[in-house]
This record gives sequence, C-alpha cells and structure tokens, in this order.
Amino acid sequence: MDVPINSRDFHCLQLACVALGLVAGSIIIGVSVSKAAAAVGGVFLGAAGLGLLIFAYPFLKARLNQDHILRSIRGLRIHPNPEPDHGEGRSNSNSNKEGGRSSLSTVSRTLEKLKPGARGTEEG
Repeated sequence: MDVPINSRDFHCLQLACVALGLVAGSIIIGVSVSKAAAAVGGVFLGAAGLGLLIFAYPFLKARLNQDHILRSIRGLRIHPNPEPDHGEGRSNSNSNKEGGRSSLSTVSRTLEKLKPGARGTEEG
C-alpha cells in the first residue's frame, strides 16, 4: 500500500533522523567506557553526517553549480585608471604622477650636490 507523502514531510523526517543520529552518537560516545562502544557512537555520528550531507545535497548542488560560479566570476572586472581629463580639471592620478616625478628629480639633484667632489654651484 503506497502512502503519499509530500516533500516537506519527507525533509522533516530526514532532518529528524539526522538529529536523532547526532544525539545518539554523542550520548554513546559520552557514556562509553570501552573503545568498542565509542566506535559504535562514531558509526552513529558518521551516519548522521552522511544523512546531513544527503539532506543538504540539493542546496549545495544549486550553490556550487559550475555555471553559477562562472557567471559570478565573469562579473568581476578589473577596471584600469580612467583616462586623464583634458578639460578644466585634471585627474588626481595624473597630478600625483607629475608630483612624484618632480620630487624624484629634486631628490636626485640634492644627492648630486651632497656627493664629495661635486660642484657647489646652484642651478636656476
């Protein structure tokens, strides 16, 4: 005799079996004195873990779908710095580069002056 069961009841029954296996395995391991009894508790915990994996399989399959992952990776784009504005305001990155170059040349000139035997004449 077939008894119809909806998927919600099936999932609740499956989750109840997993919870029962976890509780039983934990209790058996907790009160066991011998290693054989602890091994039986480990079997209960392993079965409960497998049941939990089977329960979560549809969710994991949907979340770890290769197309879903590739679609989200394709959405990541590396955007280069925007082109410098040739209008009124220039971009900060361009002025920072120029400032960096000018300070580098200033440091180079100062180091040249500090070298022994360098000319003491000032430029400019």
